[in-house]
Amino acid sequence: MSLFLNNFLFMLMLFLFISWMIRNEVTKKLHLSTWPYDDATVSISGNKIGAPKKQKSSSTVNVYAKGSSNISISVSNDDMLMFLSIEDDENQNEQSRGSLEYDFYRDSCPQGEKIIRDTVRQLYKTGPELAPALLRLVFHDCFIEGCDGSVLLDPAEGVDAEKESPPNETLKGFDIIDLIKSEVEEVCPGVVSCSDVLVLAAREAVILAGGPFYPLYTGRRDSNTSYRDIATYELPSPHADLSETLASFASRGFNERETVTLLGAHSVGVVHCQFFENRLYNFGGTNEPDPSLNPKLLDEMRSRCKRSHTPTSSAPLCCFDGSPSSSALAPTFDGSPSPTSSATKAVLPTFEDSSSSLSEVPGMDMAYEGPGSDFGTPYYHSLLQGKGILFADQQLTAGEETGIWVRAYASDTLLFRRDFALAMMKLSNLQVLTAPMGQVRRSCSKVA
Repeated sequence: MSLFLNNFLFMLMLFLFISWMIRNEVTKKLHLSTWPYDDATVSISGNKIGAPKKQKSSSTVNVYAKGSSNISISVSNDDMLMFLSIEDDENQNEQSRGSLEYDFYRDSCPQGEKIIRDTVRQLYKTGPELAPALLRLVFHDCFIEGCDGSVLLDPAEGVDAEKESPPNETLKGFDIIDLIKSEVEEVCPGVVSCSDVLVLAAREAVILAGGPFYPLYTGRRDSNTSYRDIATYELPSPHADLSETLASFASRGFNERETVTLLGAHSVGVVHCQFFENRLYNFGGTNEPDPSLNPKLLDEMRSRCKRSHTPTSSAPLCCFDGSPSSSALAPTFDGSPSPTSSATKAVLPTFEDSSSSLSEVPGMDMAYEGPGSDFGTPYYHSLLQGKGILFADQQLTAGEETGIWVRAYASDTLLFRRDFALAMMKLSNLQVLTAPMGQVRRSCSKVA
C-alpha cells in the first residue's frame, strides 16, 4: 500500500511538472510588478526584462484581458501592485507595433532602460511635475503620426516643428528628454532612439505618479520630419464636446472605453486658466458660467482665474500641463551622484526655459484629492460630482457608454489600473517606425 501511494504521488508530481512546463512553453508568460523593482531579471524568449523585488504577501485579483496583445493582468490589493502576463500569440496584430520586441537593446545597450529609469527617478525627487510633463509629451508625440519622436524636433530647414503648433505651446519636458538621452549616449552612443527614450521615460513617470507599470516593446526609430499642421488640427481639444472627443480618439483606433481610460491621466498636473476660462464667464457665448459646473468648484476656479476679457483661443489645445503652479519653485537637481555620469550633477533647468514664464500663469491643480491620492480614481469621482475642470472631461458623463466607464473606474481602482496599462501600451505602439525606416538621433531636437 505504501509503495502504491509513493508511486501515485510520484506520478502526480511528474504530471503536474510536465503540465507546468508545457504551459510555460506555450504561453511564455512574464510577470512584472509595478514598483519598486530592482535589477533582477527574468526572461521571455531569451530577452531579459526587469523583474520585481520581494513582494508583500497579499490577496490577488486575477483579471484577463484578451485582445490584440493577449495580456493577462493580476492586480494586488496590497500597495496596488499590478502584474502583467504577456502571452506570445501568432495572431498578434503586428501592424500595431511593427517589428518591435521586448528588451530590444539587450545586446547593443543592456544598461539603456536602467539608465532611463534611474535618471527619471532621480529627477522626480526634485520636481514631481516631471510626471505630467512627460505623460503629456508622450501623448502629443504618439497621437500625431505615431510614436516617432517628431514632437521633440526643433524648427529647421525642412522641419515644421510640432512643438511650435498652438496645442503644443505649453508642452514641457523637452530638456528632461535631452538630459536622459545624454546619459544614455555616454554609455551607448547612437544606439537608443529618442522615441524609445520618451516612451520609457513616460512609463516611469506614470509609475512615480502612482499609476501602474506596463511592459513596453522597444526598437522604435526616430522620424526625420515633424508635423506641425497635423498637430494643430488633430490633437484633441479641451473645449470639445463628447462626439468630437470620441471621434478624435477613434481616428487613432481607441474605442469609447479606452478614451475614458486615457483621460484618467488628467488626475495629475496643472491646467492653466486659458483652457477653461470660457466655462467660468462666457460659456457658449451666453455670458454666463457652464451650468454643469459644481457651484463650489465654480467659485474656487473663479478665485484663481480672473476674467481676462480676452477671447479664448479657438485652436485645439490639449490635455494637462506639467508646469508648476505660481507658488512652486522651478525644479533643480539636488547634486547627488548620477547613476551613470556627471551630466546630471549640474542644476537642472526649468521645464523648457523658453516657456518658464508659464509657471507664473494661474491654474488649477488636477490632483483633485491632493498629492499622493490614487492615480485616476479621484478624477472619475470628480466627474460624477460635476467637478470636471475641463469641459471635454466633464462631457464624459454625458454619454451612455462613457458614463458607464466613468462610474466603473470611480468605484473600481483595480479595473482602472488594468485598463490604463493596456491603453498606454496601445498608445505607445501607434504607427511606430522600425528599421530600416527612420533614424536614431544623437540629439533629440535635431535630425541626424
